[in-house]
Amino acid sequence: MALRLVVADDNFLVREGLVALLAEVEEIDVVGMASDPPSLFKLVAEASPDAVLTDIRMPPTFTDEGIAAAKRIRAEHPDVGVVVLSQYVEEDYAFQLLVDGVTGLGYLLKERLSDVDELVRALREVSRGGSVLDPKVVEALVARKGADEGPLAGLTGKEREVLHVMAAGSNNAAIASTLFMSERAVEKHIGAVFQKLGLVDEHVTNRRVMAVLTYLEAIGPRR
Repeated sequence: MALRLVVADDNFLVREGLVALLAEVEEIDVVGMASDPPSLFKLVAEASPDAVLTDIRMPPTFTDEGIAAAKRIRAEHPDVGVVVLSQYVEEDYAFQLLVDGVTGLGYLLKERLSDVDELVRALREVSRGGSVLDPKVVEALVARKGADEGPLAGLTGKEREVLHVMAAGSNNAAIASTLFMSERAVEKHIGAVFQKLGLVDEHVTNRRVMAVLTYLEAIGPRR
């Protein structure tokens, strides 16, 4: 069954371009387009999509309206996933979007639009209640220094190393290769990280994203 999608962007050409791009994908059925948050909310209520793809900068201030819209949609329509698109690596905005809960939310850079398969996977993931965080944004998050206190204080040095590499978007095999460990040891350390951070009841993808956000929250917003 095709995923029902609503696209939101204030720029007419970008909006139409996205729809034209996704029209070629059999797995996606674009059921509506919006140019601002009010029209987006109305459309979501009327069309009952599976997912929303929205720009982060929307009228009237063109700052973070997409984030506020995503949170409202998730609160009012918990079965609708939302992927927010950003032109640049803005890790503070990513934190703002996901800090209160990652379920059904995604944050991607617009450069990912060149890979339609990746975009479709992201939309599918959020529509199932999963989470998506752009690898480049993750790299920016974990590049911040600090986090010696707070929820990460209980992690061992090796657990923190594993978290750092995991947060950069690496799978278990890549973590093992980077840190010269066995995959079994990586799994053990990741399990310990999840346990110590209290991430034991979440979907595995969500736990990985939430571990990154815990790291970010401990560091605090960029000044």
